[in-house]
Amino acid sequence: MADLRFNNCSFFLVLFASLLVATSCRGHSRNALFIFGGSWNDVGNNNYMETAIKANFLPYGETFFKNATGRASNGRLVPDFIAGFAKLPLIPPYLSPGNNEFTNGLNFASAGAGALTETNVGMTIGLKTQLSFFKYTKKHLNVKLGEAKTKTLLSRALYMFSIGSSDYITFATHKTTELPSYTRDEYVKTVIGNLTDAIQEIHSMGGRKFGFSNLGDVGCSPFLRALNEAKNINGSGCMDEVTVLAELHNKALAKALKKLERKLEGFKYSNFDLFAASKERIDNPSKYGFKEGKVACCGTGPYKGNLTGCCPKTVCDNVNDYLFFDGVHPTEKANYQFAKLMWSGRADKVKPYNLKTLLKKI
Repeated sequence: MADLRFNNCSFFLVLFASLLVATSCRGHSRNALFIFGGSWNDVGNNNYMETAIKANFLPYGETFFKNATGRASNGRLVPDFIAGFAKLPLIPPYLSPGNNEFTNGLNFASAGAGALTETNVGMTIGLKTQLSFFKYTKKHLNVKLGEAKTKTLLSRALYMFSIGSSDYITFATHKTTELPSYTRDEYVKTVIGNLTDAIQEIHSMGGRKFGFSNLGDVGCSPFLRALNEAKNINGSGCMDEVTVLAELHNKALAKALKKLERKLEGFKYSNFDLFAASKERIDNPSKYGFKEGKVACCGTGPYKGNLTGCCPKTVCDNVNDYLFFDGVHPTEKANYQFAKLMWSGRADKVKPYNLKTLLKKI
C-alpha cells in the first residue's frame, strides 16, 4: 500500500513538473510580431482615421472574414499568415479601440504610408509616426511586464517592414512639390535613409530580428498599367519609371541591410525578394495556380485598375483565379504564397535567413 501511495505521488509530481516545463517552453518559444509599413501590411489602422485611403467596405475582406476589416484584399494579408505560422493570433491594428494586449505584438502599418513624411501627408500614418507609436508601446509594456521581461520580449520579437511603394508611385506620377528637384538616386537614398533610421531606433530600444520585403513589381500592377495607358505612354505596358525606382530601391535596401548587420550588435534580418516573386506571377500566372496576372479581380476601367472602382458589382466570379484583388493589392491566395516564401522559402527568394529560421536565432 505504501508503495502504491508513493507511486501515485511520484506520478503526480512528474505530471506537475511536465506541465511546468511545457508551459515554460510555450512561453519561451513565443515571439511577438510588430508590423510596420503601408497597405500590404495594414490590417485596419486607417479605419480609425479621417482619410479616403481605406478598405473598410465590401468586397474587401469578404472571402475570409465575411466583412470588411480594413485589409486591402479579399481576405488575409501576409502578416496574418506569418502570425499563424508563428503560432500567434491575428495581430491587431494599433489604433483599434480598447486594444491593450500588446504581448503578442501590434500592427502599426497604414495604407498609403511611405518612409517619407511628405508621402500622402495628412491621409496616412507615416513611418515616423508609426515609430512613435512603437515607443509608446514599449513604455506600456515596461509598466505592464517590468523592464526585464519587456527587454526579453522585444529582443525575441520580429519586426516586419513593407514600405516604399507609395513613395515611388508619388514621385513617379506627380513629383511632390516638397521634393521637386531630386534625381532618382537621391530620392531612393532619402527613402532608404529614413527606413534605416527607423531600424536603428528600434534596435536601440532592444529590437534584434527584422523581416523585410523588398518592393514588388509595382510598375506592372493593374493601377499603373491603366494610368500608363491613360497617359498614352509607349513601352512595356507597365509604368517603367516606377519599376526602375523599385529596382534601385531593392539594390540599395540589400546593401543597407548588410551594412547594418556589420554595424549593429545582434542585428539579424530576413529580406524577401518580393520583386522576383511578384514578377514571376505576373508573367506566368498559370505556373502558380492563377489564370490572370495583369487584370485585377475587382475594379473598373482598363485592367480593372481604377482603385475607387472596387465594389460588389465589379468583383470577379472566382477570386482565386487572380493575382491582384484590386489595382495594386494581391488576393489572399497570392498573399499566402508570398508569406509561405517569406516563412520557409529557399535562399534564392529570401536571404540570409527565412523567417522560420530567423525566429530560432538567439
